[in-house]
Amino acid sequence: MGDHILEFWSSQAVKHGKSHSASWGDNFAIYLEIQTIGPYIHSGDKVLDVGCANGYSVLHHLDKKPASLTGIDFSGAMIEEANNNLKAAGSPANVSFETGDVRHIQFDDNSFDVVYTTRTLINLPTWKEQQTGINECIRVCKPGGKIILSEAFWEPLVLLNAMRSLRSLPPLVEHDFNRYIKLDKLNEFLISLKHQYQIIDFSSVYYLGSRFLRELVTNPSDYPGYSNPINKIFYEIEKEYSGGGFGIQQAVVITKTK
Repeated sequence: MGDHILEFWSSQAVKHGKSHSASWGDNFAIYLEIQTIGPYIHSGDKVLDVGCANGYSVLHHLDKKPASLTGIDFSGAMIEEANNNLKAAGSPANVSFETGDVRHIQFDDNSFDVVYTTRTLINLPTWKEQQTGINECIRVCKPGGKIILSEAFWEPLVLLNAMRSLRSLPPLVEHDFNRYIKLDKLNEFLISLKHQYQIIDFSSVYYLGSRFLRELVTNPSDYPGYSNPINKIFYEIEKEYSGGGFGIQQAVVITKTK
């Protein structure tokens, strides 16, 4: 992982502290991630969040009563804020945070029932490194367990920008610290691994509303960041309906074969 990527996320930790904004300012998209991952976590599970940032999302899974929730992140500054969040939550004994690298996860094979990422692999600068990260997540998961990769994908970005171009809106772009995953390459790679998997499009309606329609019916300059009230409207719709291929954020759910 490039130094500029680590420096960026460490600066986000310092700037935003315990807030969800340390990992992303789009709180509704984060809630959709949490709601998509949550059903795969069951009572008694050992869970690993790879790329946990400041632990904001990890702690939302405590209500599932897992045996343990472990979060790792490449940024020591993020882990410091994760431990601050942990203290604010009453320091539950089944939650822990430590520094770690998705390319070299420090745990033994078959250690966890559920392993998940949220916008972690896209911080790796090459597809080869992203493949390494996927293999590591699979390695530390138990046979029969679930690996959930909640990541950003290239093809929905292209589709959304095609819609925006119809109304002469500027294209959305990757950040300098992101490399969106290409679905065709991912499908080819996962088929070669011979694990069962499915891809869940959990954000299409939300993206269509918050990244396209909002600019047709409101003045985005009136609402800095992600504060536009239309975002909440489309978040509520997204919880009931989705699909269409516009969701840049999607979840790949892999079942590790024995």
